[in-house]
Amino acid sequence: MNKKLSAVIACYKDEQAIPIMYERLKKTFEKIGTDYEIIFVNDGSPDKTEQILENLVKKDKHVIAINHSRNFSSQMAFTSGMEIANSDAVVLLDGDLQDPPELIEKLYEKWIQGYDVVYGIRTKREAPLYMAIAYKLFYRIFHKLSYIKMPLDAGDFSLIDNKVVQILKTFPERDRFLRGLRAWVGFRQTGIPYTRPERMFGRSTNSLLKNINWATKGILSFSYVPLQIMTMLSFIVFFIALVAIVVQIILRLVLPNTPQGTTTVLIAVLFIGAIQLLGISVLGEYIGKIFEEVKQRPKFIVKSIFKNKD
Repeated sequence: MNKKLSAVIACYKDEQAIPIMYERLKKTFEKIGTDYEIIFVNDGSPDKTEQILENLVKKDKHVIAINHSRNFSSQMAFTSGMEIANSDAVVLLDGDLQDPPELIEKLYEKWIQGYDVVYGIRTKREAPLYMAIAYKLFYRIFHKLSYIKMPLDAGDFSLIDNKVVQILKTFPERDRFLRGLRAWVGFRQTGIPYTRPERMFGRSTNSLLKNINWATKGILSFSYVPLQIMTMLSFIVFFIALVAIVVQIILRLVLPNTPQGTTTVLIAVLFIGAIQLLGISVLGEYIGKIFEEVKQRPKFIVKSIFKNKD
């Protein structure tokens, strides 16, 4: 039985990379010998991405293009593509060619062997040292804090069986962390190691600050440890305060002339105040996520869809 694959590519400022991505995907699918469709999701790119995709759709009936009304994030772009994918499995890729299309052949082989999710493991990353360290650190922190076991160094690049895709489509979350949801659903999963190259064209839209926000989203979506840490800190501060009261009483009884100063009081007030502010900020992050979910706004807005009707 011939299998069909859907490649879903999240595009933002990738006008130069898109034609190369198309050619490499086409060659890869032809080499595998499977039926396929290529779904480009233009996530509000300010460049000529929409025009380039329209020309590709006219050229090849295997290509579909979705245009969002603005930038909704790569997670929403992947979700948008999965919504219309019509195949036995979906492959998620970034549009900047950092996810090598040729690796799909190995993902496909593992899928044929019976795995429901096959993800790419970034064993090496061609990036500035501080960014590479930051990524490594995030995955290990997330692995320790999360109540799910997400594989280390595994990004969105993956092949996902249709039955898993159908389950992911039912999830109501608007603030999505797809690689976490992918791990959460379970099923048979495995990884393929690869070296992730640097962006081929232009400058990366990521920054250290954006990646910190991204890491915060992932941890808050799949961990209650920050709240548990605040609970532990409150008990520690309470215990310290209790000990300090006992020591103060003993000193007053034994050494009535013990000098009194404002430094200790000031330090104690600042310490307790810092703990309180930290606790409020952690609570605020969780409340912000709740607020975003209860508004029930659409996950994304599709401006147009280009399909070849021939």
